[in-house]
Amino acid sequence: MISIEQIIENVHRIKAGLPPGVRLEAAAKTQSVEAVDAAITAGVDFIGQNYVQEGAAVAEIVKGRIPMHFIGHLQKNKINKAIALFDAIETIDSTDLADAFNLRCGNAGKVLDVLIEINSGREAQKFGVMPEDARSLTEHIASHPNLRLTGLMTMGPFSSNPEEARPYFKTTKKLFDDLASADIPGVEMRDLSMGMTSSYKVAIEEGANIVRIGTLIFGTRPPK
Repeated sequence: MISIEQIIENVHRIKAGLPPGVRLEAAAKTQSVEAVDAAITAGVDFIGQNYVQEGAAVAEIVKGRIPMHFIGHLQKNKINKAIALFDAIETIDSTDLADAFNLRCGNAGKVLDVLIEINSGREAQKFGVMPEDARSLTEHIASHPNLRLTGLMTMGPFSSNPEEARPYFKTTKKLFDDLASADIPGVEMRDLSMGMTSSYKVAIEEGANIVRIGTLIFGTRPPK
């Protein structure tokens, strides 16, 4: 486990290397309240959480300071908690999930920012909508009054070579541009969330304006 001081130094170093307009999302999976607090103090733009329960554990120190995004796969029985905790959901990948969020947001009197997760690598074991289905899902979400579609997110296949991620980022950026130019009512294509610790520089080159970084901020997670 690295020190609070090192977390702050890491954030400052990463932020200093980001181009204007690119925002830093701290992927805070398994991180302590103290570590998340240090990342916020150092100037990250968002906190990203993979699990609702971990978001709940840090909500008190995040709320009112910076937005917290959900970046994992969500089970429908956790939607109500997610709506209460998160400012945006980056992983909408089906009409069923969009419908469920819209209904629950309506019950809660909330309009929620969402991103569509693109399965840019077409991996059967991964979540996300296939690229050719992104337009229809976009139009479906746009019909929901309690959801505000603000962009796209992709993971891409894991590889130790960041260059291997480039084609998947290109695919997602083209979708992003196509959807933006389609000028669909109720859709604002402003967020393109791509790239992690190993690949964020390539993602930025391909148009990402949100990068999700964990290890480079918090250090390597201990084995389970």
